[in-house]
Order: sequence, then structure tokens, then C-alpha cells
Amino acid sequence: MGSVTTQLRASSSSSFTHSLAYDVFLSYRVADAHNNFTYNLHSKLLQQGIKTYLYRRGEEVPLPMLLKVIEESRVSIIIFTENFASSERYLIELVKILQCRESKKQIVWPIYYKVDPLDVRDQQDRFGEAIANHLCTFKDNIEKVLRWRAALTEATKLSGWYFLHGHESNFIHKIVEEISTQVLNAPI
Repeated sequence: MGSVTTQLRASSSSSFTHSLAYDVFLSYRVADAHNNFTYNLHSKLLQQGIKTYLYRRGEEVPLPMLLKVIEESRVSIIIFTENFASSERYLIELVKILQCRESKKQIVWPIYYKVDPLDVRDQQDRFGEAIANHLCTFKDNIEKVLRWRAALTEATKLSGWYFLHGHESNFIHKIVEEISTQVLNAPI
């Protein structure tokens, strides 16, 4: 798939050129795609003309390729679900997304889908259990787990959306509106 050259504005008002393949990268734990929320969000973004990357259940995407897709996206949306932190792969994605936010001025928005942002920030409940398991698994590489913990905390400092219950369609509509404003109105 060919890349498009797009000009982005950094928050300092200076601009830079970067080759982008996608407008939006959706980071989510495939096994946690509750009630098709992520697939519905993806569909609505595509309907708005927003080129969005989503890998689906059963799709084998090598991690290096996935990290490249993150680099080639204008926006990353992290969908935190209760089991997000239990997988090394999604924590690696999270670290990469936050690195791209810093180095490439990528826009990053978290969505807390039926999880409390405080549980993510403080690694409590399922997030705490997952980190404790990673500490055991990676006892010879604690630095890796500490990076993941820091990334979880850092992500909660970003503006985003929180969904506990209600009408998902209204929630998705608000997200798509905001993303459309950022992506479709960005300078080219």
C-alpha cells in the first residue's frame, strides 16, 4: 500500500513532512472487542473517509509490521479494555504509540471502554494483576515492565473518552466527529 505525503503541524506551530499510510491506527485487544465496539468505530471512521488501520481476529500481523503501521499513522487511538495489559503485544504497541507522539507529534487519544481510567493509571484491578504477572514472567527484564507501567500512566494523562454504559452509537458518533475534525481539516 503506497504512502501519501502529508504535512502536519506540530504543537509549536512549526511544520514537518512525513509519509503517512493511515489517518488512524486503532490499538485494541482483539479478544476484548466487546459487542463489536471497535469494529463499529472502524466502520464509522471509514464511512467518513478516514483511512483507518484495524487488524482483525485471526489475522497474523508480525509485530515489526504493526509497529511500522503505527509510525505511518497520523492518529493513534488506544482502546483500553479490562484485559488490555495482559498481553505483551499491546503493551509494546502502547510504548510505540507514545514514542510516536513524542518524536512524530502523532495525535494520541485513549478510549476507556468499560474500565476506570484510574485502574489504568494506578495499575489496579485487572491492570494490576496483569502487571504483577508480567513482573513474574519478565523477572530478568524488569526494565521492560517498568516501561509498560510508565506508558500506562502516561496514556492516562492524555485527553480521551470514557464509556461505562449507555448508547454505544452516540459514543462512537462523538468520537468520529472529533477525529473527523482533526484528520479531515488537517493541512495537507
